[in-house]
Amino acid sequence: MRLKDCYNFHDFRRMAKRRLPSPIFNYIDGAADDEVTYRRNTAAFEGCDLVPNVLRGVGDVDMSVTVMGQRLAMPVYCSPTALQRLFHHQGERAVAAAAAKFGTMFGVSSLGTVSLEEARRICDGPQVYQFYFHKDRGLNREMMARAKQAGIEVMMLTVDSITGGNRERDKRTGFAIPFKLNLAGITQFAIKPSWAVNYVRHEPFRLPQLENHVDMGRGAMSISRYFTEMLDPSMSWDDVAEMVQHWGGQFCLKGVISVEDAKRAVEIGCTGIVLSNHGGRQLDGSRTAFDQLDEIVQAVGDRIDVMMDGGVQRGTHVLKALSLGAKAVGLGRYYLFPLAAAGQAGVERALELMRVEIERGMKLMGCSSVDELTKENLRFR
Repeated sequence: MRLKDCYNFHDFRRMAKRRLPSPIFNYIDGAADDEVTYRRNTAAFEGCDLVPNVLRGVGDVDMSVTVMGQRLAMPVYCSPTALQRLFHHQGERAVAAAAAKFGTMFGVSSLGTVSLEEARRICDGPQVYQFYFHKDRGLNREMMARAKQAGIEVMMLTVDSITGGNRERDKRTGFAIPFKLNLAGITQFAIKPSWAVNYVRHEPFRLPQLENHVDMGRGAMSISRYFTEMLDPSMSWDDVAEMVQHWGGQFCLKGVISVEDAKRAVEIGCTGIVLSNHGGRQLDGSRTAFDQLDEIVQAVGDRIDVMMDGGVQRGTHVLKALSLGAKAVGLGRYYLFPLAAAGQAGVERALELMRVEIERGMKLMGCSSVDELTKENLRFR
């Protein structure tokens, strides 16, 4: 299977599955418990129909948006995700370069495998830093200071991961960082030697944002222990309000689902929220972001920038979210499978396909700008 033969999310997923050892593919592809929320994230869009208008004289299409003070050339962005170096040796470098080419935003994770500073050098466009709330308040302040020093304008605090989700696919293969594979997992690596060759031929695996605090290289702490031992499950609204004030700029909460929490985010001075269930990887059975979008936009959409992610696989999914009032839509697995399949070239092809789908969809909807997409364009079954 060749990259030029990939035309949609499912094609990229199949190509990644052929190239990745099973434990790594299933780390990307898997979710919590019975993976009900994972499936519903995409299915939610299917219960919503687009109602196009015709004869609107649509020539040029402007799909640009402004979110949290950042101007994006297209209304989707690459959500920050962890451990990208495991999927392809280019990791975040590929995503940063692709995002820069398409004029959109991307994010570096606390568990990213490229440093904030290097990612900033690759892409001087819109960029967020995604981080977790640690028991060590000094570490939280240090991470924010480092982000500001690197020129990051938007902080994105993940609030739905005070403990790790029950990801049973990883348990079956023994996937962990550092690797602690069982026999079945080791066998899967053995039958995909090309991944191993690429992995060992490039620089050692690192977590630059955490390497002064968590020693992954010698196995002193695993990712699972990082979540259970270093993150603070007692994190409260008062704690976050203090961080918002300390940052003094664009501050976003990722993982909001309830209207009550959206209102609290406004009250403490956040400038953005991402409706998200972490791709179904945390609390299985939780409501989808798309299903909650209208309710939250109605409640706070005039006071804070509302974004969403989860299950987005098509340009029409993006149009539906924008029509309900989302300012922008985050992509996760949509770009991770192309990254795993072909590095930067894969991410660029995926973003180009998404750009074309959004442009085509807007023309067929009779809309020349994102502002013209409204709830009047939708009907729910």
